[in-house]
Amino acid sequence: MNKIKLMSHLVAGYPTDELSLEAARALVRGGADILEIQLPFSDPSADGPAIQTACTEVLSRNYRTADGLRFIEQIHSEFPEIPIYIMSYGSLIYTPGVAEFCKKAASVGVKGMIIPDLPFDFDEGLTAACKENGMVNIPVAAPSMSAERLHKMAHAGFPYIYAALRVGITGTDTKIESSTLEFLKKVSEGGSKIYGGFGISNGEQAKALASSVEAIVAGSVFVRLITENKGDKAKLAQAVEAKARELSGF
Repeated sequence: MNKIKLMSHLVAGYPTDELSLEAARALVRGGADILEIQLPFSDPSADGPAIQTACTEVLSRNYRTADGLRFIEQIHSEFPEIPIYIMSYGSLIYTPGVAEFCKKAASVGVKGMIIPDLPFDFDEGLTAACKENGMVNIPVAAPSMSAERLHKMAHAGFPYIYAALRVGITGTDTKIESSTLEFLKKVSEGGSKIYGGFGISNGEQAKALASSVEAIVAGSVFVRLITENKGDKAKLAQAVEAKARELSGF
């Protein structure tokens, strides 16, 4: 089987700084091509219970954006060849100022931003600030968007678009059906490369999606494995690496 390009999701600092770093290393060993690192947020509207709980736990120990950026800097210094994208929410980057935030993010090695609650055409200057700092803004397309709006996003000239494969929140199972592939076709019709995710948890789903996307995205499945194994560092690393290998065919 050919290697499938994998973008894997991690919540910065979950469950501890040390174990979070161990998970990142395991993901890279397992074949992750891109790391999508979530800065913990108090009200993550697109995320399911696994990621919400992880965010709450990290925030309960006074974890700050600066801590998340330091974590990213450490990963980038260990794996400079692996692109890192920040995933978070609008208020977290708007509060310090979008331009200032993007400058800081780029300085620690971030290559792109995924901010699902900032509309692609009213993004508070995010696309411009990303461009100015050598990063990309990656907007999120959802099947619930109107045909007109989806067409507008697809033809807006974004290098990459994150396609959420179904409506709702992350973490529940997603069936890859003909309607899913049709949706992906519409998202990519303007020439953007597509990252496809939401509920991807096994190799069969990954294979079904692989030819329609630039990379598959998996998140909650890794967060759940980290939660299940957080009492044992070696087991955590082993479980995360094995799942990454299953999804990427590495």
